[in-house]
Amino acid sequence: MSQNIIAEVVFLFHSFLLGIVITFVYDGFLILRRLIPHNLLLISLEDMIFWIACAIGVFYMLYEENNGILRWFAVFGATLGMLAYKKSISPLFIDIMSTIIKRVCHILYYILQFLLRPVRFLGQKMCCILRVSGRKGRKAGKYVKKKLTRGFKLLKITLCKHKS
Repeated sequence: MSQNIIAEVVFLFHSFLLGIVITFVYDGFLILRRLIPHNLLLISLEDMIFWIACAIGVFYMLYEENNGILRWFAVFGATLGMLAYKKSISPLFIDIMSTIIKRVCHILYYILQFLLRPVRFLGQKMCCILRVSGRKGRKAGKYVKKKLTRGFKLLKITLCKHKS
């Protein structure tokens, strides 16, 4: 075969692989959206950033492989790569990865909860102690206030008797 035809076939193969990579990266966003619910604004912002990055990646591939000239068979190859990945591996990959990540997060949550059990226990005891000491402090404060008020009144009476 001619060198030109081999170069065109390699270019088509690279565009096919680029389509697979683009869809694989987008699956990362889909997994993230399954794990953390997103509102429409955040989804739109993520998609905009993703497609800008994809446009830069496609332009770089076209620039490196074909001197920046747009070839429709490259677009066809990328589209074919996207469709092949999306119809074959993508649904299974998204389900498996989101399930694994959810389970790992769940396990980490229980490990963290177990490790922080003494801290939570101490926190509950401190709250109980503070609550009890707060009650006793209020009682002591009322007692001191009564004593001071009684002493102040006695002092007033004594001072008034000395004036007259």
